[in-house]
Amino acid sequence: MGERAVQIDAVAPVRAPHPNELDRRRIERALKGRQRYLYVEPAVVPVAGGYRVESPCCSRNVDPDGGIVDVALIQFREGDWRLFRKDHSGGTWAFHSNYPRLGDLLELLNVDADRLFWQ
Repeated sequence: MGERAVQIDAVAPVRAPHPNELDRRRIERALKGRQRYLYVEPAVVPVAGGYRVESPCCSRNVDPDGGIVDVALIQFREGDWRLFRKDHSGGTWAFHSNYPRLGDLLELLNVDADRLFWQ
């Protein structure tokens, strides 16, 4: 019997797990339980490797005109959820913390006792 050639390039490419619609909606639902700025509707925007939370700036602390500002960046890397806050003065994302579960990250984001995210 002869050998058969196997075509390995026919294998479907592996798709990155994030962003995905299920987790995006999960984040949106969780944000309804936040303790700050309950009168605005934040948006969860899919980005490479995760999600960006943005919201109208009601406090006018970041944007005096009340425009849309970045609140948080949520990424999934190597089995952990990573939370970043926006350094609005520098225009960069600053790492905040790691979480094994998305729910734990969202709990901190909703409470935001130090006002690092909802400014």
